[in-house]
Amino acid sequence: MTGAGRRAGAGAGLGRRRFLTAAGAIGVKALTGTAVAGSAAALDAAGAAGYVDVQLLNITDLHGYLSGPPARDAVITGADGATYTVGGVAHMATHLERLRAGWANSFFFAPGDLFSGWEFPAFSLSDEPTIEALNRLGLNFATAGNHEFDRTPGFLTEHMERGAGAAAEGAGVTHSFTDSAGLRFHGADFRYYSANVTAGQGDGTPVLPPYNIEWVSAPGGRRLPVGFIHLTALGTEGFPNSFQPGLRTSDEVAAADRCAALLKAQGVNAIVLSMHDGAVAGDAFDSGTAPSGPAYELALRVSADIDAIVTGHWHRAFTMMLPDPAGRPRPFVEAGCHGQIVNEITLRLDADTGAVVRELTTSTNHPNSHDVPEDPGLREVVDYWRGFARERAGRTIGRQRAPFRRQLSAAGESTMGNLVADWALWAAAQAPDPFDTSPRPVPAPPPADLALIALAPRAGRSVINTDLVAAPGEDAVTFERAWQAVGYGNPLVTASVSGAQLHDALEQQWATDARGALTYAPLAVSAGVRYSFDPARPAGDRVAPADVLIGGEALRPERVYRVVTTSYTLTGQDGYPALGGYREPVRHRRDMESFTAYVAALGTLEAAPTGRVSAKGGASVLPGQAGLLVPLDAPVQDLPTPVAAEEEAARDAGRRPVC
Repeated sequence: MTGAGRRAGAGAGLGRRRFLTAAGAIGVKALTGTAVAGSAAALDAAGAAGYVDVQLLNITDLHGYLSGPPARDAVITGADGATYTVGGVAHMATHLERLRAGWANSFFFAPGDLFSGWEFPAFSLSDEPTIEALNRLGLNFATAGNHEFDRTPGFLTEHMERGAGAAAEGAGVTHSFTDSAGLRFHGADFRYYSANVTAGQGDGTPVLPPYNIEWVSAPGGRRLPVGFIHLTALGTEGFPNSFQPGLRTSDEVAAADRCAALLKAQGVNAIVLSMHDGAVAGDAFDSGTAPSGPAYELALRVSADIDAIVTGHWHRAFTMMLPDPAGRPRPFVEAGCHGQIVNEITLRLDADTGAVVRELTTSTNHPNSHDVPEDPGLREVVDYWRGFARERAGRTIGRQRAPFRRQLSAAGESTMGNLVADWALWAAAQAPDPFDTSPRPVPAPPPADLALIALAPRAGRSVINTDLVAAPGEDAVTFERAWQAVGYGNPLVTASVSGAQLHDALEQQWATDARGALTYAPLAVSAGVRYSFDPARPAGDRVAPADVLIGGEALRPERVYRVVTTSYTLTGQDGYPALGGYREPVRHRRDMESFTAYVAALGTLEAAPTGRVSAKGGASVLPGQAGLLVPLDAPVQDLPTPVAAEEEAARDAGRRPVC
């Protein structure tokens, strides 16, 4: 045997083609992808004698894509130009089985964003299909990413981890569905961790345990500890989807260093950092070049006691060695997204001390390729949930007596926009998510006075995805039609703003772009709000406060109003920065879940006529033509179809991602 815990023949094919990678580490062409190593000695199978080998397998940012990734992520390219079609948990199960074969010490984990994504079966079924698939794959533990907090912290800890239901909602209606084995959802067979997420102000109370210690088999029946520290992306509480006013994220380096010291004090000499923040390091999935980004900056500074850094969040793929502050190499890796890759790190531990021999460490990004058969058990899981979701999608949840379209009127209104604004105002008055265990403000802030909904924002996307128009002779609104029409996983938030802020937000519908052209990004308002604008006036001076009526009273700049909108709009992500100074935010349910509940609660959707907004002088300005006066009888135009949520996520990944 070449080393305790090492699979037989693991180094048999290595050493054929060596080259330099980052930090002078050695690389070797492996089965698929490229193994990077701390030194040439790591590639020598005979040199493993006397060490305890530990296999670390990890994936990241699965986002519930159980069948496979969206088309743009379905093919990845290696450093040698080879391409691989990848994705799907059924293929992943086969790869994992083969990678684990012969290993006595193997752990499978993930640095976050495993659920809360955009594949309809998982997303519409409270992400329970994703948890069942991960249980079947044998996930041992996971870091909480920002998207694990998309619903509520209580949803993560009580429902996803423990399988607890919510008394306010019946099992099988919105959660606790029957899984592929015919059993009620029981939660994850693994635990979530985070060292830098707390509840409340200041230091607060930890939401999750900061680290876990696993034990590996060593010669003579002894066991050696391996510690895993977990970090959630800084600022998670302010990201649009995971907007959680009751949470705080603390400095990542400080949290990791603190945990590393605690682990060392407990005699743990092998430490791995699993972090939901990432970097960019070239375009090839099986190597790493010219790294940049927050995880890279952290990797150069964080405690030298940490022996490997596994990242996520940025939806990038790389594997390389970086020097720690003491100059010793350690793996720095990310495994793409949506089930593209399984990363494998091999740590060799000193059999006496349990310390990692860095020079003998290797890391490989394995493509989740389709050149292996699908695992039948995971294929069954995927097919079951797809069928379950398909049947549920066709259920009638309401009726409609009129069509609702995104097509704009001469004044920039739409019937779909008015419907959605009225839904937002309704949603603000409903009970919070039954899994929301965060303390509510005392005394409770006043209810919302009005709703604002971005119809065609300059950045990002509208919460409105499609028209809601029944087929000829039909008036049924199915669950899927309502789910797909509104939302992308964003919560609604009610907050206090001044009348001056509201006025400025209305003025910000018109703005000059980089080319000097005047653009129009209309806002829908809820029933009970009326205002007029003067398109002949310059941008910034088109709406007079006296011409804005809320509940029949003129807007008062000095008064405080409660406005409900999406967290994306409230936090200034889509071009209305005037709302950014909001106070007393209260989070409501996520858009898709709330809108389907609204349709079901109303039973029948009546017409939502226009007339809440008017243009003075009988003129109109359509999107993209804000500087032109258009006669009232001119044809109106449809709003452009918004990009899919995952495409929005990809754009975000180009700056600092929020997904």
